Amino acid sequence: MAHTKAKGSTKLGRDSESKRLGVKLFDGEKVSPGGIIIRQRGTKFYPGANVKKGSDDTLYAIKTGTIKFSTKQKNHFDGSRKFVKVVSVITATK
Repeated sequence: MAHTKAKGSTKLGRDSESKRLGVKLFDGEKVSPGGIIIRQRGTKFYPGANVKKGSDDTLYAIKTGTIKFSTKQKNHFDGSRKFVKVVSVITATK
C-alpha cells in the first residue's frame, strides 16, 4: 500500500516570510522619540547617545534629533580590541 499520493503533491514551497531587517534611517536624517533607526539580529550596530537597544536588538531613538553614525574601538575583557559601528542621536542645542 502506497503511503504518499500518486501525483500533484510536493514537499517544497514553504519559505519563511522576510523580516525586513536593516537600516531604516540614515546619517543626517531627523528622528523623533521612539523612531526605529535599525532593525537587526545581534549587535552589528551599537547604541550611542540618546539611542536604546530593544529586546530584539532593534535600535531606537529616545530623543528628537539628527542621526549620526561613527566607529569606535571596543575593548574586550581579554585585552583584544575591535572597531564597532555606533549610532547616536544628536540633539539640537540652543
